[in-house]
Amino acid sequence: MKRLWVTGYRSYELGVFSDKDPKLTVIKYALSNYLKSLLEEGKIDWVISGANLGVEQWALETAISLQNEYSVHTALMTPYLEFSKRWNDSNQMKYQNLTEQVDFTASTSDYPYMRPVQLKNYQNFMLEHTDRALLLYDPEHPGKTKYDYEAIKKYQEKSDYPLDIIDFYDLQEAAEEYEENHRKNFY
Repeated sequence: MKRLWVTGYRSYELGVFSDKDPKLTVIKYALSNYLKSLLEEGKIDWVISGANLGVEQWALETAISLQNEYSVHTALMTPYLEFSKRWNDSNQMKYQNLTEQVDFTASTSDYPYMRPVQLKNYQNFMLEHTDRALLLYDPEHPGKTKYDYEAIKKYQEKSDYPLDIIDFYDLQEAAEEYEENHRKNFY
């Protein structure tokens, strides 16, 4: 198995508050291009992510959309039980729909949230059960993803663990490429 851990910014950190936001189209386009590249090179066969609203859910949605074209499996992992319990109904529904579409889902803790150590254990689990990582993250603009970024960097000191980053410059390029590829010809 060749397993990819995907994580990144939360939706609110990117100012994406709707499924119709044009930024989301660009983000999924960039994720899709990256995943297709790895799949075509035979470098992955699993996309594993968390359930946070934002890049994690979008990455799983993108991987699921590629399943008709590529042999790719998806897994949604949470750091504790009842992960979405405090979310509003709409976000809980998105989470539930996603859990029904992925190939595998589980929690790394057998308990609801109790202590921050559950989050650290989740990071360790993801590092030890994946072969590489993709972060949609820009170190110049830290958000909650900085904790995963730092954990990966520390893990790389003792393990061969490739880390790819899609940063804001990459997203700008993806936006321009998307626009060019989808521009309507008015002539």
